[in-house]
Amino acid sequence: MSGGEVAGILVAVFWAILVSFLAVALFRLAQTLRAAGELVTRVTEEAVPLLADAGATVRSANTQLARVDAIASDVQEVTANASALSSTVSTAFGGPLVKVAAFGYGVRRALGRHRGAPADGDGDVIVAGPAGGPARAAAAATARVPAARRGFSARRRKG
Repeated sequence: MSGGEVAGILVAVFWAILVSFLAVALFRLAQTLRAAGELVTRVTEEAVPLLADAGATVRSANTQLARVDAIASDVQEVTANASALSSTVSTAFGGPLVKVAAFGYGVRRALGRHRGAPADGDGDVIVAGPAGGPARAAAAATARVPAARRGFSARRRKG
């Protein structure tokens, strides 16, 4: 065996080893591609129904949003009508009712002064002193203190 034959055998063995490594790598690559293909097939089989359900859900949500929009516009219209009605009632009856209340208050005060010791509407007694003078003004000023506070004020002054 000559040196050229030994070199040829070494090159042939090297190529055989290289081809076997490439064959193993190609076999593993083929297995990986086959598994990826199966995975894509399964994902497609499961994703299509999910996408159909998602589309149905979106359509249902759009329908509900349209209903809510209609309800909101109706509520806005009712609110505007109630506001207009409130301002109309306030304009129509507010002024006259205030005048009637003021007239009633004036009549009550006038009748109360005429009778002697009237109540001023909140439970406080207005004490009438002798006819006119500073005693009457002082008594009227102190008599407007509510009954619950009179005792407290009197104790404060004494102590």
